[in-house]
Amino acid sequence: MGLDTSHDCWHGAYSAFLRWRHTLAEAAGYKIREPTPEERDQGIYSPSVDIHWEVFEDKNYQGEWDSPPGDDPLLFLIVHSDCDGVIHPAQGVHIARRLEQLLPLLDDTEAIGHIRPHMRGKTQQFIDGLQAAAAAGEDVEFG
Repeated sequence: MGLDTSHDCWHGAYSAFLRWRHTLAEAAGYKIREPTPEERDQGIYSPSVDIHWEVFEDKNYQGEWDSPPGDDPLLFLIVHSDCDGVIHPAQGVHIARRLEQLLPLLDDTEAIGHIRPHMRGKTQQFIDGLQAAAAAGEDVEFG
């Protein structure tokens, strides 16, 4: 079982998708943090990107936004659910451009698990899928 998206953006383990997004976030200058004791009490055990999660609404995790999430389009991807929802073409164009900026900063030798040694390749695959979906005027669907 794992994440499969439309437009061949991603096919693989949820854990690999999480690690990939964390690697992108770190390349973009975000910090990854361990869960707090309170979060552990709520059943949250995975590290997360250190952003203000409380400002996001449930619909944002599904790809629905009333306005962009700040000045970094990578947040569309960081905040997105790892198992359902969509990325709309207008978001996908901006995410793809941001991923293109991050691509040279990624180090395949640091990749672990299912994405080793293909961090750049998986990122390029995601970029290509986002661009294909945007060109067709279609959503990238997570499922």
